[in-house]
Amino acid sequence: MTRAGLLCAIGCAVTALFALYGGRELSRTYGAEQNPGLLVHDDGGVDVHAFHLPYSALVSDEAKRDFVRRERSMGRVYGLVTPGMPESKFGELWDKEVWIPLLKEIRRTFPVNIEPEMIGGVQTDVVQPVQGVSDANRQRVLINLHGGGFSYGARYDGQIESTPIASIGRIKVITVDYREAPEFHFPAASEDVAKVYAELLKTYRPENIGIYGCSAGGSLTAQSVAWFQTHGLPKPGAIGIFGSGGSLSSKPGDSDHLNALARPSALGYQAKVKHTYFEGTDLDDPMVSPVNHPELLKEFPPTIFMTGTRDAAMSSAITTHIHLVEAGVDARLFVLEGATHCSFAQYIFSTDVPEQHEAWNIIVKFFDGHLGKQSK
Repeated sequence: MTRAGLLCAIGCAVTALFALYGGRELSRTYGAEQNPGLLVHDDGGVDVHAFHLPYSALVSDEAKRDFVRRERSMGRVYGLVTPGMPESKFGELWDKEVWIPLLKEIRRTFPVNIEPEMIGGVQTDVVQPVQGVSDANRQRVLINLHGGGFSYGARYDGQIESTPIASIGRIKVITVDYREAPEFHFPAASEDVAKVYAELLKTYRPENIGIYGCSAGGSLTAQSVAWFQTHGLPKPGAIGIFGSGGSLSSKPGDSDHLNALARPSALGYQAKVKHTYFEGTDLDDPMVSPVNHPELLKEFPPTIFMTGTRDAAMSSAITTHIHLVEAGVDARLFVLEGATHCSFAQYIFSTDVPEQHEAWNIIVKFFDGHLGKQSK
């Protein structure tokens, strides 16, 4: 990416952040002199009046209707979460209320064959289009790493994230049921991904293997590439980090704060469910958050980021993208207008939303354009 292109991407991201706060109205009243209710503190914090936050007018009517339906539905599900609910119980609730119904819907739209298979001693599901893998993709394969906070999402979410990509791209996708909390802790998931990857290297050239995931799966994608480097495995041909970035640091970015305004369904969720996968782990460890370790980043393969203007992980995606570009990596950032956490990128969606199909097509084209190229 050229410097001008990078500055353009940064500018678009900043514009998206500003738009969340109704930038046009705030710009006319900014400053305590004009608006005593808007104060800038020494730490950079800003007190903002309560206001109505409109949904973007730049997206389709289908996307707007889906946002309303999804936020109300998810708000109902989050309302069923009790303080201190174990991760396993929350996962069961999420499977029943969200992922199983969604999987049925998506398989009606994208018919695929799904077969469980042990690869490298790890449980996986192999997802392939019913019309068969295309000739161009017979020597290629994608690995999906499902989301779910490193504590749930095995099976159903992995199948959801894999199905449209396998069908649209006519490519084999292997979704990995990596070990999760609360039974397991870091680096169990990275170890499992490495086992599957090492086994696939017996059949596929590394440049023909792509890896992608959303939310926790996006973080795990970055962690896995870092893990490969330190454990003697070649880098894959390309990766996709969706609804996430290369940092799990406890230091929040702008989007972490803005998300509370832009996505009301998630309010209170983090306080109710305790995630334990990284318990006792330094979140700045390079195997957890490679974003601040240029010696690791410079060896990353071509990377596509996909996030949304209403995604809490947007700041992490933007920051990681910039660091990868600085390290000389072919990295591309897509900030999707009106999208919440992983909504258009992967798994929280309705199949009649045009932006959803645009996102899938971008992902498929990215991997098609990068898999098979010789790694430097």
